[in-house]
Amino acid sequence: MTFDPLRCAEATCQAAVVLGATLVPAAWPALDGALTTVLAVMFVVISAAIYALHAVTFDAFRLTRHRDRQIFSTGTHDE
Repeated sequence: MTFDPLRCAEATCQAAVVLGATLVPAAWPALDGALTTVLAVMFVVISAAIYALHAVTFDAFRLTRHRDRQIFSTGTHDE
């Protein structure tokens, strides 16, 4: 598996949305150096987790040709 810059950009944006919507508003009044460091570490961890989740999921779908298969039958057919 190789590094995908577009997947990394997507994971970074999603991590920014998660932190921006949940933690930053609550932490803004008490923001100092230590809390900024904690938020930066959380940002890196969440970005890496999202990247890994997408890499595993989408690469598994690509390798198994998930898109080409039909999981559920859409009508009657003879087998």
